[in-house]
Amino acid sequence: MKIMNPVLTGFHGDPSMIRVDDTYYIASSTFEWFPGVRVHESKDLVHWKLTTTILDTVELLDMEGNPCSGGIWAPDLSYADGKYWLVYTDVKVVEGAFKDMYNYLTVADDIRGPWCVPIKLNGVGFDPSLFHDDGKKYIIQQTWDHREYNNPFNGLTLTEYDANNKCMKPETAKTIYEGTSIKTVEGPHLYKINGYYYIFAAQGGTIWTHQEVVARSKSLMGPYETEPDGPFITNFDTPDHYLQKQGHGSLVETPSGEWYYASLCARPLHHPTENYYDPRGWCTLGRETSIQKVYWDEEGWPRIEGGHGGLKEVEAPKDAVLTEAAETNAVYDDFSSDKLDGEWNTLRVPFTEKMGAVGEGKLELIGRGSLSNRFTPSFIARRWKDFVFSAVTKVKFEAYSYQAMAGLVNYYNNEHWSWIFITKDDDNHNVIEVAQCDNGKYTSVLKENAVKIPERTEWVWFKSIVDHLDYYYEYSFDGENWNRIPVKLDAMILTDDYVVEHYGGFFTGAFVGLAAVDYSGYESKATFDFFEYRV
Repeated sequence: MKIMNPVLTGFHGDPSMIRVDDTYYIASSTFEWFPGVRVHESKDLVHWKLTTTILDTVELLDMEGNPCSGGIWAPDLSYADGKYWLVYTDVKVVEGAFKDMYNYLTVADDIRGPWCVPIKLNGVGFDPSLFHDDGKKYIIQQTWDHREYNNPFNGLTLTEYDANNKCMKPETAKTIYEGTSIKTVEGPHLYKINGYYYIFAAQGGTIWTHQEVVARSKSLMGPYETEPDGPFITNFDTPDHYLQKQGHGSLVETPSGEWYYASLCARPLHHPTENYYDPRGWCTLGRETSIQKVYWDEEGWPRIEGGHGGLKEVEAPKDAVLTEAAETNAVYDDFSSDKLDGEWNTLRVPFTEKMGAVGEGKLELIGRGSLSNRFTPSFIARRWKDFVFSAVTKVKFEAYSYQAMAGLVNYYNNEHWSWIFITKDDDNHNVIEVAQCDNGKYTSVLKENAVKIPERTEWVWFKSIVDHLDYYYEYSFDGENWNRIPVKLDAMILTDDYVVEHYGGFFTGAFVGLAAVDYSGYESKATFDFFEYRV
């Protein structure tokens, strides 16, 4: 049996992987998307299925108004004392000298919850992880320095956590590792293996220079020696590799003593006219998750089998237990359940009656703020998970004016998105328009050529067709005969690699979903009959 990378396709970055008995779990970052922290499980490291989303209440996670790519950064999942422990960061400031953030801990007896009221830890830096060592507990974390004369990534700080009193002990804080000359050391995890304490930490930023470095010491407090002939994993010098950006991740041991490492990764696409190496590519699916096999050299250092660039195909564990999981990402949702399924996400806040309702074969969305709004959009979405797919929906909507809109959206963040939608023109006709927002600049595609919807038409079908870096919109009035909007859109605009050119938060991936907008404040309702993701 082979592990085929990536194992989690589409926006699943910063994987924190653990094993409990014969089951592996991966927790991944969710940033401004709600609910926070997705957890997948597997018994073979090959087939993975979504188990739960941990931060599913406002009590556990309140992100209203958070910046794009703020919110949940690099959650850390661990298991000790018969309990599951989750440490997570809620980032409130993304750009500029400061990274205001709050770090929390929540605990549960079962991975599916319930999880306890979050315990506030500190705001020293992001990417904290919890290390359990001989009855004591410690937080190791990236440390943020706002001062312009220092590097903002000011090493890794270790601080004892008092589990009895549920508080940090700041007087114990010590910088135990400063990384290498690559700088930007972050995402640390601590392990105690064969008498050594090992730090696994990311460096080089979450771009093409990304990497993971390893350091070790006989003492928890150091000093730590960096792995020679490193880094542990990177694709900086393997530009032709299928996988890129590998680095930030975590280590796990199988029951029979094999070792594996889960890492974020990305798969770039290129325009036909582009140099393959510069630009290095456009990763429409965002940062995904790969798993590589690890061996230990004669000196006790961990190494990636096949070299530090990793492999597309990796041997599964010898003791793997076959896991049943869906064979494709295809899905048809007829909205018959009164709860949205786990693949649907909302921005910053949960789906409530303020946003709409679902069940009895329909989704109703109440028109609220625009897709540029960080507070009140009525918008549900799910990840792009394939380079080639189509998304289809059927919508009923009566707009009061051009200020009300409802339709099918492709989205990266509130400054980078597009959609096909129903609205009103100046002659009070219901029409179909397509629009794109590129770095905050809004452009209507059809304008005076907006498609007039025939009178007495109750439902309109919309389709988005994605073909690598090209994507299109189509519409139909009967669900069988389709008309393509004669405009090819560039999916490059929905990538980390494009957004980083304009903005400091570039950590998510493309989504497709359904939205209703009515910034007039009259809250016109849109009804969606189904949603289908086809591959």
